[in-house]
Amino acid sequence: MAIVYQTNKKTGVRYAYESVSYWDKERKQSRAKRTCIGRVDQETGEIIPTRKKVAAERSIKPGPAPITRTARFFYGATYLFDRIGEQTGVTKDLKACFPGSYLQILSIAYYLILEDRNPLSRFPRWAQIHRHPYGEIISSQRSSDLFASIAEEGRQRFFRLQGKRRVEKEYLAYDSTSVSSYSQCLRQVRYGRNKDHGHLAQINLALLFGQHSRLPFYYRKLPGSIPDVKTLRKLLSDMNALGYEKIKVVLDRGFYSAANINDMYKHHMKFLIAARLPLKFVDIHLGPVREKMRSWTHYSQAHGLYAYSLPITWDYVRDRPYKRDTLTEDRRMYLHLYHSPERALEDEKAFNSRLSDWQEELESGSRRPDHEKQYARYFEVKSTPIRGTKAVAKEDALTEAKRNYGYFALLSNEIKDPLDALTIYRNKDMAEKAFENLKERLNVRRLAVSSEQSLDGKLFVQFIALIFLSHITRKMQESNLFKDYTLQEVLDELDVIECLEVPGQRLMVGEMTQRQVELYTKLGVMAPASLQ
Repeated sequence: MAIVYQTNKKTGVRYAYESVSYWDKERKQSRAKRTCIGRVDQETGEIIPTRKKVAAERSIKPGPAPITRTARFFYGATYLFDRIGEQTGVTKDLKACFPGSYLQILSIAYYLILEDRNPLSRFPRWAQIHRHPYGEIISSQRSSDLFASIAEEGRQRFFRLQGKRRVEKEYLAYDSTSVSSYSQCLRQVRYGRNKDHGHLAQINLALLFGQHSRLPFYYRKLPGSIPDVKTLRKLLSDMNALGYEKIKVVLDRGFYSAANINDMYKHHMKFLIAARLPLKFVDIHLGPVREKMRSWTHYSQAHGLYAYSLPITWDYVRDRPYKRDTLTEDRRMYLHLYHSPERALEDEKAFNSRLSDWQEELESGSRRPDHEKQYARYFEVKSTPIRGTKAVAKEDALTEAKRNYGYFALLSNEIKDPLDALTIYRNKDMAEKAFENLKERLNVRRLAVSSEQSLDGKLFVQFIALIFLSHITRKMQESNLFKDYTLQEVLDELDVIECLEVPGQRLMVGEMTQRQVELYTKLGVMAPASLQ
């Protein structure tokens, strides 16, 4: 079952329908039966019931279903997730977007978090011993049907609702990762070069992650052959479609291109992006201040490096087809330059290691096509019948490369202070950690689905689980819990707390230790016993 929306052309009123797919034996094709469940409020996006029966059903107070049996379940961890769902608005937004299946989505998300790397086929066993939102067992077939029913419109609406809670209040880290797959059913599986420099069949996932909230609020999948630098323009169009106007993004240097910078200016987007030092306009500004910036007055003890900033102008270019001309003008920009002595040593060590590898490849005859530019830049190759092939380093080229050891640069059209820019940029690693959680804890390292619809739905449920994981991680960092616990240890500590369901009585929560109560407090949640 899915929720679809349709606008009445005469009145302009938008209605929501429950759509149930079925197979028409006579016509031999898939059909859908739609039932109107209400109109959509233009401002809030809430579904307002229009039928008495639906209104009566939706007038029931939200929360778990009435207790109809006597049973004992594990409850401590799922109780924590329930409270996080309330605090982040995830539960409310899911209910607004998927009123018929949001409880199932939450239950599977809870399972993915607690049952680290286990397949969904084990969900029935987990559901029998845990209290969770849906309260019933979801078989493998039903989970596949659930994934296929999570429509694109519902997902986009969820992104809009979540984004309104924080998108204009913070910088958003934008990054991508690759997920390998050997499925022949997925159209976007393509061969591409992943972050580990491997050439595999894969799809790519792009993620927007809040710097302040430390929560993801948007993702999209794209073909595995698409490089990072080409994905930003689509992100900008997606943000416009979702109604976001004031966007601030943090990007690594893989997204840098003149076209992307021009597009961000065009869309009035605030940005912070890493730039490569060999870029001509960066090198021009770095040259005159290379030695000046390494004085003590520009040293930051807290960051262990030298920081220097200067205002520059960007040569903005914009094609205007409607006027059949090209607009060129100067735009304000800040160039932040840094030098880290520690990083300089690491750069030198890494460069020397690469030089040794390239020299060995040349002299052994094992040349690699993707290293030809490096061979030509740094070596002269000489071959003789007696001495064989020898690769001699070009000293001028090595000296030029050493000039930039330890230096790096950031560009922004808003942030003036170099240390503020550095702090915001370094927080970008949250997106990388989020990808690690997706691949490892949430079992996304290999895609095992049979259709595009199932893939889209499964990724969405995993994304919901990622929001919960990210919230817990943030609270653990703020409370310094990682000093004594891993995330898994915290979840295991709470997951042993039981509850007892008895018809006609309030839910009874089992005994808790003082340490468990303290964990709830540090995670920003009131312990369940205090609610009795």
